[in-house]
Formats: sequence, C-alpha cells, structure tokens
Amino acid sequence: MYSPSFAYHRASSLADAQKLLAANPGAKILAGGHSLLPLMKLRLAAPSALVDIGRVAGLKGISAADGGVRIGALTTHGAIAASDVVRGSCAVLAEAAGQIGDPAVRNRGTIGGSVAHADPAADLPTVLVALGAKVDVAGAKGARTVAARDFFVGMMATALADGEVLTSIWVPAVGKGSGAAYAKFSHPASRYAVLGVAAVVTVQGGKCSAAAVAVGGLVPSPIRLAAVEGALTGKPLDAANIANAAAQAAGALGDDVLGDIFASAEYRRAVVGTYVARALTAAAARA
Repeated sequence: MYSPSFAYHRASSLADAQKLLAANPGAKILAGGHSLLPLMKLRLAAPSALVDIGRVAGLKGISAADGGVRIGALTTHGAIAASDVVRGSCAVLAEAAGQIGDPAVRNRGTIGGSVAHADPAADLPTVLVALGAKVDVAGAKGARTVAARDFFVGMMATALADGEVLTSIWVPAVGKGSGAAYAKFSHPASRYAVLGVAAVVTVQGGKCSAAAVAVGGLVPSPIRLAAVEGALTGKPLDAANIANAAAQAAGALGDDVLGDIFASAEYRRAVVGTYVARALTAAAARA
C-alpha cells in the first residue's frame, strides 16, 4: 500500500529542522523511518510533510556521562546493542536493543525514533522507564529534559511540544548491588513486544532496598507497577517473594489493557505475572 502524498525536506542542522517543523504544520520528523513509514503506508498516519534529520551532525553517538551513558537520538539499535559503553553501564538496554526486529531494522532504526514514536509495542521505552532515564529535547524556547516516566503520555503520544526535536537520552548506570533484566513475549513475525517487562532491583543486607518494574506492550504507554515494587521492598528476593510480587501485576494494570489480533486483553492480563517473575528473577540474580 502507498502512503498519502507528503512534502519532503532534509534538515541541514537542528535549527533548520526546527524551522522546517514550524513552517510545515502537521509535519513529522523522519529518523530511521522504521516506525513512521509503515504507519503511513497503512494510512494510519498522514503527515503533511517529513523533515529528515538523518544527516544532522551531533545527534548520533554514545558516550559515558554524569554517572551513566548519553545516547544521541540518531544512534541505531544495532549500535546500542554492540556498544561496550552501554553494556558496561546498563547492559539491559543493549540486550533489549538486540531483540528489536531483525538486523536490517536494528541497523536503520534509531533510539530517538522509537522513543518519539511511542509505539506501545516498542521495547526501549519500557526499559528506559524502568531505568529512570531522561529525555533531552530542543525547541524554539530552548532545551529541556523530561524524565522518561513522564515523557510517554498515551498511545503514540509523548510530552514533545510542537516544533521540538528529541536530541539525546541519558540513562543512569546500573550500580553495584543492583541488577536489571528485560523479559519479552515477542510476536513471532515482527518481534514487537506482545508484552515486555523491565525490572531493576537493588539488594542491601540480603533484602531488596529498591525496585522498579515497568511494563509495555499491553498498555497504551509504559507504566511502573507500584504494587509489585512495594511487595518486594524490604524483603529477600527469593522465589516465594518474587512470586507474590508478580501476582500483583495483573491487578495493577488498570482498565486500559490492550487487545488485538495477536493477543486479547484477557490473555495479556493472564500472562503478565509470568513475565514479571522472569524479569525479577533475572534481575535479582544479577544484583
């Protein structure tokens, strides 16, 4: 299927991209294109124009920064999966990136595109919310930083304002005594997440002192499961306590569980506890 007609503009700089967005109401940013273009072909998105930022300097790369790692918006999933810097700081992010699509998708799709697109079935938003990442954006009014937990506001909806461009993402390191893992139920053809669970736990004195559990794929945007986190805090991370915490997951999802041709809302709710337990067990083993 062919997409609706649209104008195409290639931005030469970040400032140029902002000007093009302002001059073309309804325009969308084009990075890798692996999220946006399929929607356009299915006529689920019809932007008036595409502003291609693929050659804008300074929006690509990975570096250690401020006790974590900063990743440019145009950095591909493949580069993240292969990065020694990412693996040394927050290996779960590299592992999740390596589970996206196939090599062609990973070598073209970008972290900025995935985060800005905010597909409920995307892997990286869920992991970033669990890790406590921060998203850097720039617009006509200047630059600002948004916590990943606050960045995703609904199905394919984010806190990006009109004319703003996502420039980079900062991810804190998983410190000593902490462990993180991502458990995913993949669609067999697309490898999108029918559901995904990211867990980060910290152990002190043999007990869980902090926990972050985020889910995606089965709700409109990634959310933290406070009931699961609370059931773990202050307790040993043994099989019984993990099972008890995971049992809280289904009830913590609310009423907006997604259902589609791949899996009904009832099925997703029924199996989420299994994947929460898997993510927690793996994270606890690494802590």
